[in-house]
Amino acid sequence: MSEWIGEARAAIAAARAYCDAVRHRLNERVAPRGVPDPALIAREQHAVHGFAWAAATLAAIEATCDWAARAAGAGRFTEADSLTLRIALGEALGQIAYGLPMSASEVVRPSAFGCEAEARALTADPAVARLLGEGSTTETRAALAALLADGARPDETLGDETLDLVREQFRAFTAERIRPHAHGWHLADALIPDAVIAEMAQLGVFGVCIPVEHGGLGLGKLAMAVVSEELSRGWICAGSLGTRSEIAGELIAHNGTPEQKAHFLPRIADGSCLPTAVFTEPDTGSDLAAVRTRAERQPDGSWKVTGAKTWITHAARADLMTMLVRTDPAQPGYPGLSMLLATKARGTPEVPFPDAGIDGSEIEVLGYRGMKEYALGFDGFGVAADGLLGGREGQGFKQLMRTFEGARIQTAARAVGVAWNAFDLALDYALGRKQFGQPLIAFPRVADKLALMVADIVMARELTYLAARAKDREARCDIEAGMAKLLAARTAWAAADNAVQIHGGNGYALEYPISRVLCDARILNIFEGAAEIQAQVIGRGLLGAQAQAKAA
Repeated sequence: MSEWIGEARAAIAAARAYCDAVRHRLNERVAPRGVPDPALIAREQHAVHGFAWAAATLAAIEATCDWAARAAGAGRFTEADSLTLRIALGEALGQIAYGLPMSASEVVRPSAFGCEAEARALTADPAVARLLGEGSTTETRAALAALLADGARPDETLGDETLDLVREQFRAFTAERIRPHAHGWHLADALIPDAVIAEMAQLGVFGVCIPVEHGGLGLGKLAMAVVSEELSRGWICAGSLGTRSEIAGELIAHNGTPEQKAHFLPRIADGSCLPTAVFTEPDTGSDLAAVRTRAERQPDGSWKVTGAKTWITHAARADLMTMLVRTDPAQPGYPGLSMLLATKARGTPEVPFPDAGIDGSEIEVLGYRGMKEYALGFDGFGVAADGLLGGREGQGFKQLMRTFEGARIQTAARAVGVAWNAFDLALDYALGRKQFGQPLIAFPRVADKLALMVADIVMARELTYLAARAKDREARCDIEAGMAKLLAARTAWAAADNAVQIHGGNGYALEYPISRVLCDARILNIFEGAAEIQAQVIGRGLLGAQAQAKAA
């Protein structure tokens, strides 16, 4: 079985050479003077984004090969692991060589880069050719599906006793307290009960990455990814409850004054202070430089906020708003932005926003329920004088940028959990539902879907863990985090879509949980930076890195 790890290593070298050739060709088109030209990147967006997808796929292949090698080194590499590796790499290499789906209808092919000859050389490499021919086949997919039906799963041991216990603990909690009730909460469009939030707080969900000296667990981003994945395997909203605490905790821990850290971090960690992120505006979307919501300093040093924000999750029940505002209207773009720590009263269903100067209207959504989304309006809303994060104006965008890596890693982990949820439901249905006298899993197209789901999920999971490990080393990982989010979101949507297809007509019925998972999966490609934004950041960053290194 381990021979396939050697083949994978050899294939990775060939795929890396191909991606390097693509990068070189693109730099000739978008960075003719050694530095990427924004106008040329915009003109070549299809190719630039396609390169981002290819680079992310290569990174996922590398992470998956590392996963297999760790399992083999520890004596855990099973037949299910070997089949998962073969299928995953066979599919991924085929996409790189022949056509990568950026969406359901957008496929980037080697011709987009002018690299048809290099793609032919890639497929001619002996290791690549073997994986293309013997990796993802009717036989390997059927064999993996049979093992999955018997209860086998790809190795998920992290090699750290604490992290493995964290997974076990949160998987048990999710099975008992989230999964049995999630669909009912979704159908009723109800908030996750306060009692469940309190239980999550006791488990440390809201303080996973908050330093121990401030009441958190101090475990790092890999632990956070495991927690988010396991909670989201029951319901994405359970996994997402920690996201706002993660963002607020990182903002304050890295940028806050000693007094702000001492006041807010212990309360966030113990769940008594539920934060929400207040960044997006109706007409700006991902263009944060265009934020217009104003905060004006008053004679007593306090602030008055006026403007509109939208897509604010959990806004009514939140106690703290991390709010991106413009404090210096004379400074256009990012320099005029600051971050406020704005406390508010927790709302009730009858009076969702009791404070003066703030009002909100609920945005009804298809999925991702349990916390509710709001459009907020501010009209002289008051923020205390000590509410300026770090006590410094003009630093808001820089402070926020430092949280993007962690937020996107966590979103990728949520996507992995949603994908596993879809797989769990699809496998259970395929085993229990009979057609023409046999269970659905006996039909090759159904078995194929299940096997391919698992191969995709493992690749997305390992890329997510790769980014989390980099973050824990305090290495810059904006590219890796974006790659993880990009691939994991697509994986979650594909898994949910295929799971609905396995359910047939029942998958379209509201009573079946997979209908909820489909709706939940769709948002992952949009929030925390849409797929197009991720691809732009990845492509521009990788091209810039090579071009600048060459110029130096």
